Amino acid sequence: MASGDFCSSGEGMEILQQGHPTKVCSRQLPPCNLSEEELLQNPHFSKLLLSLSQHMDESGLSLSLAKEQAQAWKEVRLHKTTWLRSEILQRVIQELLVDYYVKIQDTNLTSEDKKFHETLEQQLLVTQLTQLLGPSQERVMPPLLGLEKADLLELMPPSEDFVWMRARLPLEVEEQLKKKCFTLLCYHDPNSDSDPETLKAAKVWKLAEMLVSEKQQCQEARSQQKEQGVLLEKKRATYSQVLLRCLALLHRLLQEHRLKTQSELDRINAQYLEIKCSAMILKLRMEELKILSDTYTAEKVEVHRLIRDRLEGAIRLQKQDMEKSRQVLNTYEVLGEEFDKLVKEYTQLKQTTENRRWALQEFNKACR
Repeated sequence: MASGDFCSSGEGMEILQQGHPTKVCSRQLPPCNLSEEELLQNPHFSKLLLSLSQHMDESGLSLSLAKEQAQAWKEVRLHKTTWLRSEILQRVIQELLVDYYVKIQDTNLTSEDKKFHETLEQQLLVTQLTQLLGPSQERVMPPLLGLEKADLLELMPPSEDFVWMRARLPLEVEEQLKKKCFTLLCYHDPNSDSDPETLKAAKVWKLAEMLVSEKQQCQEARSQQKEQGVLLEKKRATYSQVLLRCLALLHRLLQEHRLKTQSELDRINAQYLEIKCSAMILKLRMEELKILSDTYTAEKVEVHRLIRDRLEGAIRLQKQDMEKSRQVLNTYEVLGEEFDKLVKEYTQLKQTTENRRWALQEFNKACR
């Protein structure tokens, strides 16, 4: 068992000695994301990784598929370069014709310039129409407008004009490309606008390398930004968790410390306020007695005491009378609605008597 464990740990150390474990796992087998401890704990899996790494590249493909993929990408780049060259040339020629129609009102154009652009336009149109017709042997539908390739070839410019235009075309294309390069240079470096043409040409020669370098820097900055964004999200999640733990600790502190002592603190505060209130009451009473002693003499105080006793006696008599009246009313309330009717009839008779007495008095006054 000891020798077996030693061999297993030796196999785990072997894969670690070949490189960083994250590189072995992430490059050779992208789905794997193992640490050094996991590789040491799983020596047989480490041995499997070692055997697989001999037949796979960093992307996880087999060596034969990786070679075929590299060859395919090489052919794609070659076709892409060829297509871009033809596309750039066609667009430059179209821009030459557009510039010609913009400047056609200019009287400074020579007859050679007009002849060159007209011949170029005619040749370009015929070539495009010929491409639209396509090969006759592959045609299924009848040709457009009944035209054949021979009909279009009759519209080609004269051979002398074509040869002359073809000889001049590289110079015009070169001049147009030079303008575009200088425009791109001035956009990239506005300070180059006032430089002489030779200095601009020297800068354009290095512009491609500068753009490639800046593109690589932008890609690296973008990848760093993504990494920083991932780290920021992780830190944000960690920060949120830390805040939650802090809030839980604060809540715990409030419950265990502040709430336990709050009742005792409230009791002490209540006692303090009670003692303070009693002291204030005693102080007010003392001030009241002092004012009374300064205002009234002993004879006046005795007279006021007698008056108060008489008034209190009168109040007690009034309360006794009021209590007797309340008892009588309660007795009458026991009689119910019949007593209410009698009270109403008595009130009505009393009002009638008073009205007749008043009328009799008025009649006696009138008789006199």
